[in-house]
Amino acid sequence: METNALGITHRYMKQVIQSGDRVIDATAGNGHDTLFMAKLVGKNGHITAFDIQPQALENTKKRLEKEAVDGQVTLILDGHQNMKQYVEGPVKAVTFNFGYLPGGDHHICTHADTSIAAILAALELISEDGMVLLGIYYGGDSGFEEKDALMAFLKTLDPHEYSVLCHDFINYPNCPPLAVRIIKEKR
Repeated sequence: METNALGITHRYMKQVIQSGDRVIDATAGNGHDTLFMAKLVGKNGHITAFDIQPQALENTKKRLEKEAVDGQVTLILDGHQNMKQYVEGPVKAVTFNFGYLPGGDHHICTHADTSIAAILAALELISEDGMVLLGIYYGGDSGFEEKDALMAFLKTLDPHEYSVLCHDFINYPNCPPLAVRIIKEKR
C-alpha cells in the first residue's frame, strides 16, 4: 500500500506506461520520476523531461547515466508550459511535481499561471488511454497559493472529458503532498 504521493504516482505510472511508450516528465527535478519512467518505457520508448534549472537537468542526467537509461531521454531546459513546442502527441503519460527542487533554492518554484498552462498542454498531448499525474507539494515556505489555484482549476475540468482523482493524506502532519490523477474519459 502506498503511503505517500510519490508511491501513488508511481503505482499509476506502472498501470498505464508500457515498453515503447512516449511520456513526459514535466518537472525533471532530481530525476527520480524520469528514471522510473525510463525503466517503464524501456529502450524502445522515449521520455522528454523539462526543467527550468540547469542544476536539475544535470542531476537528472547523472542519475540516468548511472543506470544506463540516458539514451531514451531528451532533457529540455525550458518551462513545462512550453512542452507543445518540443513534443507532438499523443503521449501516454505526463507527470508533474509542483513546488521547488528538493535541496535547491526555495525561491525558484513553480507558479500557478505556468503550472495551469502546462496542465492544459499536457491534456492536449495525452492519448485516449493516457494519464496526467500531479504531485502538489505545498508545505513549508511556498506553494499554498499555487495549491489553491491548482485545485480550483482542476474542479473546472469537464467531467464528460476528464476524471480527476485527488489523494490527500488528511491525518498526516506538515502539509503532505497531494497526488492527483487525471484521465481522459473514453469517447
